[in-house]
Amino acid sequence: MVVCSFLLLFAPAISAGDYPPTVRGLSYSFYRRSCPQVEIIVRNFLRQAIRNDAGLAAGLIRLHFHDCFGCDASVLLKRTATEASELDAPPNETIRPSALTAVTKLRTLLNNACGAVVSCADILALAARDAVHLAGGPDYDVPLGRRDGVTIAAREHVVAAFPPPSSNVTALLNAVTKIGLDVTDLVALSGAHTLGISRCISFDDRLFPTQDSSMDSRFASNLKLSCPAKNTTNTTVIDVRTPNMFDNKYYVDLVNHQGLLTSDQVLFSDDRTRGIVARFAVDQSAFFRSFAFSMVKMAQIQVLTGVQGEIRVNCFVPNAGSGS
Repeated sequence: MVVCSFLLLFAPAISAGDYPPTVRGLSYSFYRRSCPQVEIIVRNFLRQAIRNDAGLAAGLIRLHFHDCFGCDASVLLKRTATEASELDAPPNETIRPSALTAVTKLRTLLNNACGAVVSCADILALAARDAVHLAGGPDYDVPLGRRDGVTIAAREHVVAAFPPPSSNVTALLNAVTKIGLDVTDLVALSGAHTLGISRCISFDDRLFPTQDSSMDSRFASNLKLSCPAKNTTNTTVIDVRTPNMFDNKYYVDLVNHQGLLTSDQVLFSDDRTRGIVARFAVDQSAFFRSFAFSMVKMAQIQVLTGVQGEIRVNCFVPNAGSGS
């Protein structure tokens, strides 16, 4: 992660004018009195944790994404005697255990420093922001004040919220517009795939029995070294150029027909999204500004505030007496 530390010197902070409106109940100074050191605690912990495990950054970003079709930390709730957890649903089965461990450690650090005043939903939002920045991406402010839900989303709702990796742009846009995001948000947030890995089974239909015509042939040949046959359990990086750096190379991959998933590559083949991809591929600053804007926008979807929900003492179970 030496190179990512170097990149932090150049990753721009986002100005106040680049943020969407703040949802009522959230504030950029929410913990000023109750836990003024919250952001320092989270960033200092993650600086060392990501230095030790570069893959943790992608895991924390993904965990926040998969919570934010209603940002209430319900994705963390453990299964009960009568309900499966959201983590049991197919879109969440491959969330990294290291990301969950990091949340547990952050919960303990913040409980010790301030008591149980910082919500688990806010921990996820801050951890994702810091993961982006510590991997070389933009630094941006996060409005805080989310409360934690006590209800596990039904499996069918979780599955419906996340289009499969074989999706076309119409399906992707249908999914994001339902929650108030637009085409620019879709393309910008897809840029999180500049980090992370994917299972071969998520894209091997592009290799077997015949190669997808939209895929660069040399790229396909290299993929077959990691995924030599259909339905293997192997994994490979999503961004072949800079897999552990948060930058705009994901879009460069798409322009060069080296997007890994169908849902990635279609962003460059569809007229509705091609121009945004092309702009981000040549202007990293434009991508960073749009990504920060869309992350703040996404992190305010269907939040609980005020007296709604609770502040979980343990992020993985509701507080005693609150039910599930």
